[in-house]
Amino acid sequence: QVQVVESGGGLVQAGGSLSLSCIVSGRTSTPYIVGWFRQAAGKEREFVAAISWPGTATYYADSVKGRFTISQDNTKNTVYLQMNSLKPDDTAVYYCAADRGAWRSPVVVAEEYTYWGQGTQVTVSS
Repeated sequence: QVQVVESGGGLVQAGGSLSLSCIVSGRTSTPYIVGWFRQAAGKEREFVAAISWPGTATYYADSVKGRFTISQDNTKNTVYLQMNSLKPDDTAVYYCAADRGAWRSPVVVAEEYTYWGQGTQVTVSS
């Protein structure tokens, strides 16, 4: 049984940084794609970033490119999202999602991810 658990959200001032963690437990040796999505109040869920697991392929939404970095630690079954230069527009509930399979294009479609975490709130004050 694959489980996804996020942590690391919180309140930060604009320009600050936060690091989110996503533990994917129950994962087998088959390849996975792990993605981060976010949903702001009153808006639809949107793609943020994704990474191949194992592997090094990554993909970012244009809105976060150059500010956010997705990475993985296979020994800890954890995927990280380092968020720098945060803006008030980054305020949202951030979700981690995982799906079995090799890297594919596109990786931005939420409905194609099977396993989801409960979300963690990120609030950026101006």
